[in-house]
Amino acid sequence: MDEMMPIEQVESKIYLIRGQKVMLDKDLADLYGVATKVVNQAVRRNEKRFPPAFVFQLNHKEKDELVTNCDRFSRLKHSTSLPYAFTEHGVAMLSSVLNSERAIQVNIIIIRTFIHLRHLMSSHKELARQVEALEKKYARHEGEISVVFKLLKKLMEPVKTEAIGFHLPNK
Repeated sequence: MDEMMPIEQVESKIYLIRGQKVMLDKDLADLYGVATKVVNQAVRRNEKRFPPAFVFQLNHKEKDELVTNCDRFSRLKHSTSLPYAFTEHGVAMLSSVLNSERAIQVNIIIIRTFIHLRHLMSSHKELARQVEALEKKYARHEGEISVVFKLLKKLMEPVKTEAIGFHLPNK
């Protein structure tokens, strides 16, 4: 790949489905520059490398919810095939079966994006822990300092954004 793909471009293709961060076969195929059927054929030809913890097929309800919540998947609405969802480990395994230079470079960027998201989540938890400790330490102070802690807690509340994805209930 001549130019680095921004992490934000990959983040926008990560969804929370069945409680897991996943990427869909179509998005991976677009990033790799191949047809979706090439990605799915690679998985079928190497089934032993892709246990259910690495890749799973969406059911009809999940597909319908995806189409409803994301305009860019409107082409799936009348499709008879169900998309495959790849976890971080499935994406990593995909680079071993799609043995091209582009696949290797794209996989590196995707794995870095998953790591970046994990780091953001853990740093948020650490910040929340530190604010809570400070709040306990200064609990006896009234007035303005309690307003500061309320404001900090409000700022740390998770923001719902479509840029990272959406949540489909567990089945």
